[in-house]
Amino acid sequence: MPTAVPPSSDPRTDVRPVRGLLLKKLCSDEGVFALGVSVGRVVQLVDSDAGGTQELAYYVLSDAALTQKVLRIANTPRYRSVGGIAVTTISRAISLLGFDNVKTTALAMLLVDTLDNGKHAQSVRVELEAALCASLIGRELARLSAYQGAEEASIGALFKNIGPLLIASQQHERYREINALVAGGAHSVSQASQMILGSTYDTLSAAILNEWKIPDVIVRSIGTLPPAPLHKPPPSRQDWVRLVVSFSMDAARALARPGGLSADAARALFERYGAALGLERQRLEDMLGAARVEMDELLDSLQLQPAPPPQEEVTAGLPNVLLLSTMDAGGSLPEGQHASGKPYNAREQLLAGVQEVAQMRAAGRCKVNEVIQAVLETLYRSLGFRFATVCLKDARSGSFRARIAFGEKHAARMAGFAFPMTPGTGSDLFHLAMRNDADLMIADAGAPKIRDLLPDWHRKLLPDARSFIVLPLVVQGVQLGLFYADRSAPAPEGVPPDETSLIRALKGQVLAALTPP
Repeated sequence: MPTAVPPSSDPRTDVRPVRGLLLKKLCSDEGVFALGVSVGRVVQLVDSDAGGTQELAYYVLSDAALTQKVLRIANTPRYRSVGGIAVTTISRAISLLGFDNVKTTALAMLLVDTLDNGKHAQSVRVELEAALCASLIGRELARLSAYQGAEEASIGALFKNIGPLLIASQQHERYREINALVAGGAHSVSQASQMILGSTYDTLSAAILNEWKIPDVIVRSIGTLPPAPLHKPPPSRQDWVRLVVSFSMDAARALARPGGLSADAARALFERYGAALGLERQRLEDMLGAARVEMDELLDSLQLQPAPPPQEEVTAGLPNVLLLSTMDAGGSLPEGQHASGKPYNAREQLLAGVQEVAQMRAAGRCKVNEVIQAVLETLYRSLGFRFATVCLKDARSGSFRARIAFGEKHAARMAGFAFPMTPGTGSDLFHLAMRNDADLMIADAGAPKIRDLLPDWHRKLLPDARSFIVLPLVVQGVQLGLFYADRSAPAPEGVPPDETSLIRALKGQVLAALTPP
């Protein structure tokens, strides 16, 4: 008999809870523990005006591999700007892809990178692909729904099968035993996992998410729905999210079968979920076809090959998961970096950044803060700095204070990066730079003449800074602040004239944005 979507049930109330020993084995692994910490941190990020975007940008930039992956996705034909200008900053990527999209992508990348399991690559890949594909389907349904900001659907779909994913990675024999029972035809996945693990996969997934301190709204979204067709729309937002998560995972499994989505599988999905989701059959099939195409693009952008057929035994790790090219910005760029950390292709990265910022301003829709953040991020990444900040005038305190920062210990260093607008006895390097509107590029901060010009606050805050730049922001004679970025190693390679011109072009974009009309 057809049923409505039942009120939200909590998968944590399973009559046979997850065994403590199993949960401990899964979550105490060093890599899995770190994964849980990172997942919890990203899930908690909230898009609150510029604050949320900055925090997400900080997080992505703290991981070089994740940065490159997000930029690769932003530079695919689906998202790349109409003018063809390469996306070179995470700030711009967030603007193009959307906050929730980048957030879910970051979560997906955490799963891919952490669960690279050489011994059980085929099994892990099957579960990873199901999670990634379900997330894409959940995101599309959230976009089509009447509910605003329903990102829980995409995140819940991504983590719906975290239980089987960790079992495949950490307890592979149990994973094989469960699959063997299901293949025999006498047991459902829930029954088989209950028999082998002492709890269903859904209950295990919920327990893992609870262990990771994931919000209840997402934990509840992975609850099991009854197998009967669901002919009525869900009565609440939470029930709608649970419906979408369930459909997304079932659809992802169907798409992953050899030969793709079969007519029988499409009909079964429509009969069970179509009425509750308010989707006609052709619309449902079109959406799943688009999800399959987007999934292929995602795998390609990550340089992940599709999972091998189940009958093959694969022993290699996830192929090339960390071997990503720089940005696919058109043409091959030299790889590697100087001993200081400055990339060999700094000029190319600076040029791409100049083009991107110029396009942002030409569009006429960006705020001054967005231009400043994009320029700061370009300087930070293109020149290989370990810490970068922009310092602006604070008239109330009579000082220049750091407002945005990237890199190591950015929060602590930003809090201490402040100095008075009026210099004390004598002039230090920062006041001299602003007074003379002179861009300074210091190759070796350990040189005696340079050290004599460094103020005490800088020596205490950044005692190991060995090379840095100072770019004053002076508009019509008024000192507004400066860009500062440093490394913990000297940079004897210096800054050639072409790079200097591009750095000044970047600064010029900020000055133009700050100049009154």
